[in-house]
Amino acid sequence: MATTPKLTTTISSSPSLQTTLCRKLPISIHLPSSSLRPRLTLLSNHRYNPSRRFSLRSQNDNVADSDLRYDFDLFTVGAGSGGVRASRFATSFGASAAVCELPFSTISSDTAGGVGGTCVLRGCVPKKLLVYASKYTHEFEDSHGFGWKYDTDPSHDWTTLIANKNAELQRLTGIYKNILNNANVKLIEGRGKVGLIIVHHASMYYLEEYGFLSLVCVQVIDPHTVDVDGRIYTTRNILIAVGGRPFIPDIPGREFAIDSDAALDLPSKPKKIAIVGGGYIALEFAGIFNGLSSEVHVFIRQKKVLRGFDEDVRDFVGEQMSLRGIEFHTEESPEAIIKSGDGSFSLKTSKGTVDGFSHVMFATGRKPNTKNLGLENVGVKLAKNGAIEVDEYSRTSVPSIWAVGDVTDRINLTPVALMEGGALAKTLFQNEPTKPDHRAVPCAVFSQPPIGTVGLTEEQAIEQYGDIDVFTSNFKPLKATLSGLPDRVFMKLIVCANTDKVLGVHMCGEDSPEIIQGFGVAVKAGLTKADFDATVGVHPTAAEEFVTMRTPTRKIRKGSSEMGVPYFISGERQVLRLKQLQGSREGCKIRLDLHHWSFLTRRTISIKSQRFYQWRCHKAHNHGAKLFDRVTYSTCRPDSQESLY
Repeated sequence: MATTPKLTTTISSSPSLQTTLCRKLPISIHLPSSSLRPRLTLLSNHRYNPSRRFSLRSQNDNVADSDLRYDFDLFTVGAGSGGVRASRFATSFGASAAVCELPFSTISSDTAGGVGGTCVLRGCVPKKLLVYASKYTHEFEDSHGFGWKYDTDPSHDWTTLIANKNAELQRLTGIYKNILNNANVKLIEGRGKVGLIIVHHASMYYLEEYGFLSLVCVQVIDPHTVDVDGRIYTTRNILIAVGGRPFIPDIPGREFAIDSDAALDLPSKPKKIAIVGGGYIALEFAGIFNGLSSEVHVFIRQKKVLRGFDEDVRDFVGEQMSLRGIEFHTEESPEAIIKSGDGSFSLKTSKGTVDGFSHVMFATGRKPNTKNLGLENVGVKLAKNGAIEVDEYSRTSVPSIWAVGDVTDRINLTPVALMEGGALAKTLFQNEPTKPDHRAVPCAVFSQPPIGTVGLTEEQAIEQYGDIDVFTSNFKPLKATLSGLPDRVFMKLIVCANTDKVLGVHMCGEDSPEIIQGFGVAVKAGLTKADFDATVGVHPTAAEEFVTMRTPTRKIRKGSSEMGVPYFISGERQVLRLKQLQGSREGCKIRLDLHHWSFLTRRTISIKSQRFYQWRCHKAHNHGAKLFDRVTYSTCRPDSQESLY
């Protein structure tokens, strides 16, 4: 039989009484007055005193979790990719599981969601369907070079596309429901809230040391319960897998903006759209609407799109999308959306105002959907952005509560959520503690042209390995030779110079996402450049370029002389690095026969165009050993090493 919980008391100036449970506690536990200290005496007649609050904290170190009975071994809040995977794996391992989810809707809200989650209903799947639709315009242009002629220009019906898309989403959410049913996972519709507040009615008590006290009720918050719209379920473990939602910054006129949810379900196609954001969601929608003949303007705060991706890929995709008619407004921050009398919108930015938009879309990121879940009440620790903090096994700060997927803000990709959900089920129910492996995760951007990438960027590789060899190829694909369109393909391999291990594979061009999946296996397996070279290519394909690149475009070696003299390596595209540059040598002369420099650095550097070149970092005294990240130039090597001094 469970022993009486240990109770402590505090007095403060409030008439309310609250109790917080800090350990596993049977929800039906009786809280006798004899457990309380200081001693309480039950009174039939009392005098109400509103100036004091009696707070109770329950703790029981003697009740084993195995002695308690629960409705389920696992209760999952959120039926997205990660939640469904964890739940059905749990039942396959012999556990009992339930999952709760909001009613279906194509646009998420506090009261609407749907089985399948973001990816299936308002992310990967519907977006990819719209990408397919938008690519036909380019295909029609391509076809002319192959002899195709059309009596009239093809037209597009947006209403048909959206109706067919929504029908497919209904079919998919039905499939997910069947998956749960076939796995014996109980599906409960409604909004789940963690940590039931159990109310125990109490009479009025006399507190001898402090005088009269009116005790109305005792509240116990239990981290083993989930409240789904008033229906209470107990569970040994709780999994939070609620994902995230689009975020629109708080600027004047934000009520006129749409997010990615709404953009996938618009009643009509935009005529002219402003897309604010430079991430993958912004680029994907820019390609969609551009392909469907909308006028597209993309506003980004930085100089380049896709922060965090490889620098060469960022440059290439921006150039290619510009050639297709998308206008990029760089280094502009949104300040307000203004609605005109004719119903159009103007976007005011830090550089001016652009008028005449039918739609203004914000793709400025997503935030974990952790509001109003009761997590703070049970002690789950959250990051500043609302993400649930978890350990390497996906456990939160509360031992009985776990979290996977975008709500943890680790790697926000559907396959990663699937991996995390499967690993969690093994950890909990197969006696096989499993850490999700977030290394070398392939990803794709379904921009036009699309991007596929796996492993380290060049910048990350330099930081982690120092000496690397970089192989690149930029070519016109076979298809474009007849179409006459300016399409090109960019490919890049990053190799550790010391071990020959392939550290990163990057591609931008047609079929990049399909191609990168196979090379993701190679990078995950730790294959070397020699392994790539020994592989016979499939001809004629673009993918064969990855196994036929033999000569490095550039070699990067992490090193310098004691005084910070640059270290040069021969190659078509040179890289020099400064390990340190003391104040007395911050103006360093280099003798080179060239007339153009291209700097890839985060620091402010100026240069004179003359035979003796000089650069100067204006904050030289503050950066110590990491004065310059790297400086790249496209020339041959200098005349001699002595010319550097």
